[in-house]
Amino acid sequence: MTSFAQLGVPERLLTILDGMGATSPFPIQEATLPSTMAGRDVLGRGQTGSGKTLAFSLPIAARLAASGVRRAPYRPRTLIMAPTRELATQISRTVEPLASALGLKTAVVFGGVSQHRQVQELKSGVDVLIACPGRLEDLIGQGYVDLSTVEISVLDEADHMADMGFLPMVRRILDRLPRGIQHMLFSATLDNGVDTLVKRYLDRPVTHSVDAPQAAVETMTHHVLVVDADEKKELVRSLAAGTGRRIMFMRTKHHAKKMALWLSKSGVPAVDLHGNLSQNARDRNLAAFSAGDAKVLVATDVAARGVHVDGVELVVHIDPPTEHKSYLHRSGRTARAGSEGAVVTISTYDQQREVSTLLKAAGISVPFQRVAPDDDAVLALRGAEADVVEYVAPQPRQQQARPKADRPRGGGDGQGEGRRGGRSRRRPGADAPAGQRAQGEGRRSRPQQSDQSGQGQRGQDARPARQRPAQDGESRRGGRPQGAGQQASGGGGRRDGQAGGEAPRAPRARRGTRRATAPATGDRRR
Repeated sequence: MTSFAQLGVPERLLTILDGMGATSPFPIQEATLPSTMAGRDVLGRGQTGSGKTLAFSLPIAARLAASGVRRAPYRPRTLIMAPTRELATQISRTVEPLASALGLKTAVVFGGVSQHRQVQELKSGVDVLIACPGRLEDLIGQGYVDLSTVEISVLDEADHMADMGFLPMVRRILDRLPRGIQHMLFSATLDNGVDTLVKRYLDRPVTHSVDAPQAAVETMTHHVLVVDADEKKELVRSLAAGTGRRIMFMRTKHHAKKMALWLSKSGVPAVDLHGNLSQNARDRNLAAFSAGDAKVLVATDVAARGVHVDGVELVVHIDPPTEHKSYLHRSGRTARAGSEGAVVTISTYDQQREVSTLLKAAGISVPFQRVAPDDDAVLALRGAEADVVEYVAPQPRQQQARPKADRPRGGGDGQGEGRRGGRSRRRPGADAPAGQRAQGEGRRSRPQQSDQSGQGQRGQDARPARQRPAQDGESRRGGRPQGAGQQASGGGGRRDGQAGGEAPRAPRARRGTRRATAPATGDRRR
């Protein structure tokens, strides 16, 4: 049997491989490593779970360490593109220990989270950049990524890139790479434009195909259970109640969330994974599933690729997928790396023709079994039943009130804090002394100093210094005549009936305009 050492893997990486439990290469690794270690362009065709990630991670780490080029800010030396954030994260888990052993630095960039931390990592210099195309193109446009120094390019799951409509974006990114570098492309199929990428960017590639485009029937068993629509939900609960990990797929995000909650309330700990979850929620749910706190992961096709959890013994298609490639990728979450697993497709009576067409396209030929939720065939697939776990509803996070001294300052006495601009809910100057009222809405004015005669106190003339005196028969609002109860002149300037001789309301000045000061005599303004 060929060893990693015989394939040219450096000694320091062999120790890391032993720690990862990779004692001998998988077929795709054995086929591609001699070419990739020599710097050749490679087209690798293999199903998910066949070991492709290690096949391109080993030559990347070995070649970058041997070149001796120092990393520079914002200029990665290797670019690995993946279609989903889950797959990008999974690739990072494989690449990082290999790169770290050789003094190389890795970074992962994808959307759905703040880019601040990603930019900081790029600024400090990165040898291996693992990226989703959308966020990568954003960072390139902002000037945070320069691809002019890339030495090796890897495109993983290229067929999935095509299915998601990413190929135009991928081509724009690949066009920025230097000519003559090493390209590696891995894909299960070469349809939907993937063959165009191969012809355009790969130079005389060495092609290695180790898996047929059908599911690996030798390592997984396939079953179709036909059930009445009214009993389908109970059949799902029966299949979910085993002791091992299992992934259940549904078509919509809404139904995946509802099913995970229903299973948890039925005593089967379950978490959901779909596009409506934030990245933190995705990571938290995957961590719970990986740690065994949740035995069931209910997911949409977002988990069909890139989610690798050891020991998934059962995959259940609660909703049959719409096309055969989704069936193959969903099913590939079990029986990975040569281990065994089972795949169950649940079909109602009116879905049998649809499911039959789907399996034929996927190369699967199995009998349809009509079952009830408690039949022996169902219990055999479930295995030993796990203990019922009482459901505990998640508690909302309690926000502790901050001391008043720590709160951000707004206008007034702090009422209305947290509003835009920190403004108070009160009208500016409503409770301030007459000489301290703001002239403009939302603005503060300096308190007017009283003159030697004592004016400026409550009940006295406290007009702003720059306010034009009102003319006889005029009020300060629009030049309208004053009523009988208003003083036309004098120091008070107040309305009769106002308690305490309250001064008149300050005129509102338009923002961006300046009120001219009138001369002591005459009406004309300067």
